[in-house]
Amino acid sequence: MEEVDANPGLIFDKIDAWLDGLFKLLPNLLVAIIVFAIFWFAASLISKLVQRMARNQDRPSLAEVGGSLIRWAIVIVGFMLAVTIVAPTITPGDLIAGLGVSSVAIGFAFKDILQNMLAGILILLRQPFEVGDQIVSGGHEGTVEKIETRATLIKTYDGRRVVIPNTSIYTDSVVVNTAFETRRSQYDIGIGCNDDWKRARELMLEACKSVEGVISDPEPETIPVDLGDSANIVRLRWWTKSDRASQIHTFGAVLQAVYMRLDDEGIDMPYPTQVHLFHDQTEETDGDRSKQREGWPAGKGDVPKPRNKT
Repeated sequence: MEEVDANPGLIFDKIDAWLDGLFKLLPNLLVAIIVFAIFWFAASLISKLVQRMARNQDRPSLAEVGGSLIRWAIVIVGFMLAVTIVAPTITPGDLIAGLGVSSVAIGFAFKDILQNMLAGILILLRQPFEVGDQIVSGGHEGTVEKIETRATLIKTYDGRRVVIPNTSIYTDSVVVNTAFETRRSQYDIGIGCNDDWKRARELMLEACKSVEGVISDPEPETIPVDLGDSANIVRLRWWTKSDRASQIHTFGAVLQAVYMRLDDEGIDMPYPTQVHLFHDQTEETDGDRSKQREGWPAGKGDVPKPRNKT
């Protein structure tokens, strides 16, 4: 069996070589730290400047996300430059090549996260809606609380928070209810077939205009839209403020006011009616389709007779 020759002197030689290398790298290391610190402070200053410019344009979400992205981009560039100073054998091209390979791997691993991040940046830049807007997306409706790089947060009208991925918002349709100051509502009202159309429409407009929250310009209007089976249908349309609270409360007040006004003036608002005709099939013509009555009342003259009568 061979003996292991343990020479403690080799250990000290190795440590001494490491210390010599460290002392040789100290100037480069100090310069790299200084350069990285400069880039760090520069990133903070530029980030704050970008945030201030975005907030001056009343875009707080873009200020937060844009400032963060710019800060980290500058910090990464400073780190790469510091690495090339500490290890001169490593060129910026080598770092960029390595970063390219790494970015591909990271892209596959975090595909959904990167897609949401890109969609979030595009939403913040194009700004189809803002914080405070009331939107409908993916079957959810509420007020936008915050737009992040990964998702958009909305608060529903019943006090819950919904986190919607930015990819879903950017690729699917989104209804922005508060994109404009006003919003139109409508409701179809049935009146009796024998009632005066003109008078009923005048009463609807008077009742609608008297409701607080209904905007006078554009004015409310009525449009006959259908001759129904049991009623003539008139569509009442009016404008309110676009926020959900104003729209829904005014909607209920308009329906109540119109109903009470039509009822006071004697305008019929009929329920759907059906007529069912019954007959027994014991007549002597039963089975003869050319003579058999199909539920119609027996009239005068030549009509089918029951079997038990002559």
